[in-house]
Formats: sequence, structure tokens, C-alpha cells
Amino acid sequence: MIAVIDYKAGNLTSVVKALDYLGAKEIVVTQAPEVVRTADKIVLPGVGHFQSTQLLQDLGLTDAVRESVAKGTWFLGICVGLQWLFEGSTEAPDTSGLGHFAGMCERFPARFEGAELKSPHVGWNSLEQVREDSKLLRGVEDAGFVYYTHSWRAPLVKDTVAATNYGGGFTAAVERENVMGVQFHPEKSSAVGLQVLKNFLEL
Repeated sequence: MIAVIDYKAGNLTSVVKALDYLGAKEIVVTQAPEVVRTADKIVLPGVGHFQSTQLLQDLGLTDAVRESVAKGTWFLGICVGLQWLFEGSTEAPDTSGLGHFAGMCERFPARFEGAELKSPHVGWNSLEQVREDSKLLRGVEDAGFVYYTHSWRAPLVKDTVAATNYGGGFTAAVERENVMGVQFHPEKSSAVGLQVLKNFLEL
């Protein structure tokens, strides 16, 4: 069973449609910690403000995810779902992330290399794969294009498996054992995005 967590901030319909298209057998959209604890895989979509992730703590979902991850359940965070895997975000300093990866998410700079930088970062951009052992990116060509829409970004860390350059490099995909995240929207990223989701389903 795949638990897709609903915390009133995710692009749930598109994500569920993509998973269904790829043949996922049982998809449950849930806010229930007990469902998350019994899932084979967990997906955390996300669109919008980091403050929305506070609901995960309020509903007991943070602890449920932490317990599931500790026993080896596969986890995929999407967009804000990836940012939540870090310690937090300057977008909502009083809201803690899961802290699975070190570092804070920060807003794109207003200027980069002397020029104005538009924010949010919206549209197609390429992936630079920085590790060859990624399970999530298996079969994805280097420099493949994916779709973004975000104003905050996660830092580059040792578990970054792909980066994108916009106002400097940031984490496009992160992976450590059974915990994975992508800043882009795989459900909107055509063949590359479907390959990423297919890889996750096959884990």
C-alpha cells in the first residue's frame, strides 16, 4: 500500500493520477498516522508555504513518518515534501522539518552574478546528476529536463544525487537509503518524471 499524505498543501490529484498511470496497485490518500505506519511506501507531495508542514506535526504524522523510515519504509518527498526532509526553512523559521538531512532551505537570492534573479523559479530546467548510485534516478539521462515551481531551495549536501543550477546550485534530488526527495514535480515532468516515479514504485 502506498500512503500519499494529505496535509492540505499537496498537488495530490496529479500525483495520484501519475502513480495510478504507472500501475500502483493500492494508493491511499491519508491524514492518519496509523495508515502511514503500515504503508509499504510513503509519498509526501507539497505545494506552497513551508508553514503548511506544521500540520504534519499537529496530526502526529511526523512521528509516524520517522518510525516508518526507521524500519525501512520507502519515502519520497516532492517539492515542499523534499524541503521538509531538511531541518527547516527560512520561509517559516518556527516550523521544524523532519531533520533527516542537515541544513536549512533558503529563498533564492534577489540577484546573482550582478543580474536580477526572478523568483519563483518556474518552468523547465536540467538535472546534473552528481552520484551514479542513485536508485531513484536509475535510467534517467544526465541533463534531463524537469519542471519546477518554487521560491525556496534546499542546499547541496553529501546525500544530493542531482543538482540544478538557478542562482547557483541547489538540491534537485536527495537520497539516503530508503529516504528520497525531489524538488521538481515528477508528475509534471513528462518522461523523466514518470521514470523517477516508476523507479520509486519498483523499489
